[in-house]
Amino acid sequence: MRAKAPHWVDPMLPLLAGMAQIWGTMAAQRGQVHPGDPLTRLPLDPLGFLLLSLGPLALSARRAHPVLTLWSIVALTAFYVYRGYPYGPVFLSPIIAIFNTVQMGHRRSAYLAGGAVWLFFVAYATWLLPHREGWFHHASVGAIILVVLTVAEVVRGRRDQRAERERVSEEESRRQASEERLSMAQELHDVLGHSISLIHVQASTALHLIDDHPEQARTALATIKQASKDVLTEMRSLLGVLRDDAPRSPTADLSQLDELIERSGPDVTKRVTGAPRPLPPGVERAAYRIVQESLTNATKYAPGAPATVTLAYGHDRLTVLVEDGGATAPGALAGEGGGNGIPGMRERATALGGTLTAGPHGQGFRVEAVLPIPPAAETDPSEDTE
Repeated sequence: MRAKAPHWVDPMLPLLAGMAQIWGTMAAQRGQVHPGDPLTRLPLDPLGFLLLSLGPLALSARRAHPVLTLWSIVALTAFYVYRGYPYGPVFLSPIIAIFNTVQMGHRRSAYLAGGAVWLFFVAYATWLLPHREGWFHHASVGAIILVVLTVAEVVRGRRDQRAERERVSEEESRRQASEERLSMAQELHDVLGHSISLIHVQASTALHLIDDHPEQARTALATIKQASKDVLTEMRSLLGVLRDDAPRSPTADLSQLDELIERSGPDVTKRVTGAPRPLPPGVERAAYRIVQESLTNATKYAPGAPATVTLAYGHDRLTVLVEDGGATAPGALAGEGGGNGIPGMRERATALGGTLTAGPHGQGFRVEAVLPIPPAAETDPSEDTE
């Protein structure tokens, strides 16, 4: 990024410009004042010093009134030249004023002022000087004015480009933060939905068995204790993402699948076909959450029914299959019960370019998701074993 001027330069600019104009003109007049010469310039007098001071003084208002400041300085400079005072740094103030006007967005006024300055010098050099100047002089003055305007436009253009890049970067940061919050909300929903459903089922079992089969009720209560501990741990992990020094992505992956299946009960089994291998985090996270939501639905709508989780590793895809043998409940397919259900799982699969189908299967329910594996993530050339 381009280095910025020190913070003291801007408020001190009128003073610096005034000192440069006065001292510079005092030095320049030594070569321009020749008594008796018809081409001589007039030496500085109180009015000349006043005009040299008023231009820089007007720069103090360049932020609040850029156009008025510009035309005031142009008028003061033209009157100074018309009076016949020496040339020199007197043109510093109008250059700064034109540059500032372009930067402030008043380009039309800057170009009009530049044209007015050029016309004044053409008229002055043509009719008011003892020796008329030619078109070379007029072209030189016009070229200097164009250089000033061009430099001002280039600086403004670069500043606008930098501001646009910063704006786009800020919008991208806000968009990314919004997507991360949405991802966190979805992750939190899945974690709470699965664990609370499991706790609900186990609590109902414990209440049913506590009088006649206390040992089995004890097992259900132990499951509730472990499930509540696990959900608290995962919630801390998810909420920790919101800290500035924490990772900015969810942490669920297939390495945690065995624990998920174990928490879901003894009637849930796991099968793996193909060659297991590390997958992109997005694919692993989606697969884990699809299994979690499927088991949550099985727990809610077919409690106690056997379920099978199958992971099929193919060459360019991962197939996730969850089947349960319980009676199909309409709410599972519709995604009712306060959660995302099937629509939420389908969104996860679709976001990765995959597909998800869900529906009754025999006496139970079946969820099948096909998740593409990006070519860059393929580490095993084995073919699909389905």
